[in-house]
Amino acid sequence: MHHRTSRRTLLTATAATVAAAATGAVSASGAAAASASSSASATKRLKQLISRMSLEEKVGQLFVMRVYGHSATEPDQADIDANLAEIGVRTAAELIAKYHVGGIIYFAWAHNTRDPHQIADLSNGIQRAGLASPTPLPLLISTDQEHGIVCRVGEPATLMPGAMALGAGGSSSDARRAGKIAGTELAAIGINQNYAPDADVNVNPANPVIGVRSFGADPQAVAAMVAAQVKGYQVAGIASTAKHFPGHGDTNTDSHTGLPYIHHTREQWAELDSPPFRAAIAAGIDAIMTAHIVVPALDPAEDPATLSRPILTGILREELGYDGVVVTDSLGMEGVRTKYGDERVPVLALQAGVDQLLNPPNLDVSWNALLAAVKSGEISEARIEESILRILRLKMKLGLFDDPFVTHRGVDRAVGTRAHLATADRIAEHTTTLLTNDGAVLPLSRRSHKNLLVVGADPASPSGTTGPPTTTLATAFGELGYAATALSTGTAPTQAKIAEAVAAAQGKDAVIVGTYNVSATSSQRTLVGALVATGVPVITLAIRNPYDIAQLPTHAASLATYSWTDVELRAAARVIAGRAEPQGRLPVPVQRAGDPTQVLYPVGYGLTY
Repeated sequence: MHHRTSRRTLLTATAATVAAAATGAVSASGAAAASASSSASATKRLKQLISRMSLEEKVGQLFVMRVYGHSATEPDQADIDANLAEIGVRTAAELIAKYHVGGIIYFAWAHNTRDPHQIADLSNGIQRAGLASPTPLPLLISTDQEHGIVCRVGEPATLMPGAMALGAGGSSSDARRAGKIAGTELAAIGINQNYAPDADVNVNPANPVIGVRSFGADPQAVAAMVAAQVKGYQVAGIASTAKHFPGHGDTNTDSHTGLPYIHHTREQWAELDSPPFRAAIAAGIDAIMTAHIVVPALDPAEDPATLSRPILTGILREELGYDGVVVTDSLGMEGVRTKYGDERVPVLALQAGVDQLLNPPNLDVSWNALLAAVKSGEISEARIEESILRILRLKMKLGLFDDPFVTHRGVDRAVGTRAHLATADRIAEHTTTLLTNDGAVLPLSRRSHKNLLVVGADPASPSGTTGPPTTTLATAFGELGYAATALSTGTAPTQAKIAEAVAAAQGKDAVIVGTYNVSATSSQRTLVGALVATGVPVITLAIRNPYDIAQLPTHAASLATYSWTDVELRAAARVIAGRAEPQGRLPVPVQRAGDPTQVLYPVGYGLTY
C-alpha cells in the first residue's frame, strides 16, 4: 500500500502539471505562475520519493545497463549464460531486482530487438520488474536509433536516411518529420529514449567514428538540423539525446578503441563545435551524451570530457545553462578507460557532472565503487540525489509514472505503416547527391541502357537491410524495368574479382559501382579504372562517406547516398533511372586527394538533370 500511494502521488503531480499547462483561460502571467507552482509541487513530491529510497536504490538509478535476451524473464539459454558471465544475473528482471538500475539499453547483438511485438513485450517485462521493486519506479529504455549506418531496430520498422543524408537534403522539415516518425515507432515498442541526434560537426574527412553520423561540416546547418530532430522527437513523446559533447567531429581516432585528442582552441570550439549543442538546448533537449575525448583548450588537465568537471559543469551546466540529464557514452569504450581504472570512472563522472552512467563493462565493479564513494563521503548523497531528481523528472515528463506499458495493437498501428514508409522514400529522394555527370549519361534510359551490371563493396549491413548493397540495387533496378545483374567485389577487390567484373561488364549498357570509403591505396580504384577501360559507361555510387570521388579515375557519373540502407539505395536507383530528380547538396566539402587545402566540391555542391 505504501508504494501504491507513492505512485498515486506522482500521478497527481503529473496531472497537475499537465492541467496547468493546458489551461488557456488564465492570463499569460497567471499561466506562468500556475506552471511554476505545479513544477515546484512535482519537484517536492519527487524529492519525497527519493527520500524513501535506500542508498542502494539511489545508486542503481544512475546506471543504464545492457542485458541479453528477447524476454525480461525467459531469455534463451545462450543469453542467460551471457548475462551470468558479464553481469552475474540471469535475466533483465534479476538485473533490476539486484542493482535497481534506472535504465536499460537495447542492442541488436544482445538479441533485444528481434521484431516489434517481441520488443514491446520485453519493454513491458522490464517495466513490470521496475514497478515490482521495493520502491516502484519505471525505467528509461533507450537505444541508438540514429538511422543510416547506426540502427538497432530494423524492418519492419521504418528506416530513415541517416544524419548526413538529411544534411544533404537540407530540409529542416524533413529532419523533423524523420524524428517524429522514428520517435513514434520507438514509443510504440516501449523505447522511451533515443540516443540521437548526433550533434557533432564532421570537419575531418578522416574521422573514423562519426563521418556520416553527423549532419555535416557547417556548424549552423548542423545546428538547424539538430534542433529540428529534437522537435520531431518531442512531438513523438520520447526523449532525444544530443551527442557527443563537447564535439567529436574533428578526430582521426575512434574513441571505442583509443582516446582521441581534439586540438581546437577555445575560440574554434565556440565557432565549430558548440552551435549544435546550443541549438539542442534551446530546443529543449532532454539529454546530452558526453564524449570520451580530450580537448586541452577546454580542460588543461587533459581528462576525457566524460570525466571533466571544467567541461561538463563549467561549460555545459554553467556556461550553456543546461540543467537536463547528462549521460555518458558507453563506459566500456577504451577512450574513457585509458587514464583511470573502471572502479574510478563512475566516481569521477559523477564528480564531473554526469547523471547517468551508461553500460559499464563490469556493473558490479562500477556499482559497488560508486556505493563505496558515497558511504565514504567522497561523493555526498545530496550530489547523487541531484542526478536522481533530473532522471525522475525526465521519467515524469515522458508519462512513465502514469503508464509505462505498450500494446501489440499500438505497435501495429504505428510501426512500419504505409504512410511512414512512403515518407521515408520521399525524404531519401531529397538526399541523393549527383556529383558528376559527364556527357549527361544520367538519367539512364531504359531504351539505350537496358542491361546493367551492379558491382562493388558489400560491407556488413546496418540493421534492417534486406541484403548486400549490390543485391539491393540490382533488385531496385529490376523493379524499375531494367535487367540488372549483381556481383559483389568487396571493399578490397582482388585481381581475380576485378577480372570477373570486367568480364561481366561485356555486353552491358552501363555499370554501377558501389564504392565504400576509397583510400589512396584501395583496390576499389583499380576496379573502377578497369571497368572504365572496357568502354562501358561507369557510374559510381559512394555508399558511405562522400569523399570517394576524389580518389577515383575519371568516369561517366558519380553520386553519393551517405549510407547503404535499403531506403537510400532504392532512392539512388530511382534517381539514376530518372524516376526522381537528384536534389541533394554536399553537406561536407570534398577535398582533392593528396592536397586537403584544395576543395574539389564545396559544401552546397550538387548537380541536377
